[in-house]
Amino acid sequence: MKVILLQDVKSLGKKGDIVNVNDGYARNFILPKKLGAEATGKNLNDLKLQKNNEKKIAQEHLDNAKELAEELAKGQVELAIKVGEGGRAFGSVSSKEIAAAVKEQMGLDVDKKKIQLKEPIKSLGVHNVSVKLHPEVTASLKVAVKEES
Repeated sequence: MKVILLQDVKSLGKKGDIVNVNDGYARNFILPKKLGAEATGKNLNDLKLQKNNEKKIAQEHLDNAKELAEELAKGQVELAIKVGEGGRAFGSVSSKEIAAAVKEQMGLDVDKKKIQLKEPIKSLGVHNVSVKLHPEVTASLKVAVKEES
């Protein structure tokens, strides 16, 4: 019997796969537990429509990430930190502070978890910070760190 999997089933396949299983296995395990549905013409058509919809949504997310990357690349964020004698910084600039500054200064929402800092910024000047917006899109953001007056 051909079955469309509605959920991932260990050792059988992933959600959306069409698999061939024994009739008893399908009737007694897969269908009652709602792990799959029989591969009828209607169900196959529904699966095709669902996959097309998922592709369309994924493309929209990719396009939105590319637009946001362009806006981030154009702009610059300014932050101020306390500096002691000899230009030594007290504290540092973290991804949380950068995300808050982007929202305040540029009006864009960027999750602090997407800002990739190897270590917090502890020096003055302009730093390039990478922001991973999508698995395929990484933006570069300029962060200008200045002395707090």
